[in-house]
Amino acid sequence: MTRPLGASIGDLLSQPTKNRGFGYGTVGTSVLFLSIIISLVIYLSLKRKKPGLLPIDREN
Repeated sequence: MTRPLGASIGDLLSQPTKNRGFGYGTVGTSVLFLSIIISLVIYLSLKRKKPGLLPIDREN
């Protein structure tokens, strides 16, 4: 499902406005998608919990 959805969104962004698109062109659309992907990778890698930082259950 993600492949057809991504292709449709890419077509919408890259098509000229006279064809009911946003007119960013192929380079602009590629830069936009790349920046979104890089932002998500950075965000998710910083948000991920490190295994060494979890509290340890100790018997007292």
